[in-house]
Amino acid sequence: MQRGRANTPLFWTVLVVVVVADIITKALAVSSLAPQRIPHELLGNAVRLTLVYNPGAAFGLHLGQYSRWIFMALTVAALFILGRLYKATRDAELLRTFAISLVCAGAVGNLIDRVRSSQGVVDFIDVGFGDTRWPTFNVADMAVSTGAFLLAWVLWGEENADSELESAADETAPPVSSIGAAPASSGNPEI
Repeated sequence: MQRGRANTPLFWTVLVVVVVADIITKALAVSSLAPQRIPHELLGNAVRLTLVYNPGAAFGLHLGQYSRWIFMALTVAALFILGRLYKATRDAELLRTFAISLVCAGAVGNLIDRVRSSQGVVDFIDVGFGDTRWPTFNVADMAVSTGAFLLAWVLWGEENADSELESAADETAPPVSSIGAAPASSGNPEI
């Protein structure tokens, strides 16, 4: 049986739903929140919608005039690595598949923005209190963050499970020094 085949519907459903939701919400933000940087309160001051174009990466990371191209290349490389991780995922690992699909969907959503416009990624969700604000983000960013957290948790759990199996195997195996050795002498030779 081919690996990951049973996970394919989950992977592609999550990826398509998140990318479509990201594209639609960004289009709505661009059409209804212009001009940029004007907050529109949604839940008071705590949750606002504010249109911002981010030419860099998360938290406003910017690498100069070539940021767009650098982040496009890094995204493609990340998608390649995630693809290999997905192919290595067993059929029963649904949470791992879900996490990988979320990260891929978010990466694709933001990649579409980078390819489509030199202005950068459309961000519009603005949370915080007063002047203390989290960096503005979008649906793709939420997918990447949630997926990365879940993937780290799943991989950490796998690593702990592997460590526990190794420890259990070590406890049941006879000590290496006694394998093939002669019985220990009490120091008093029998006569």
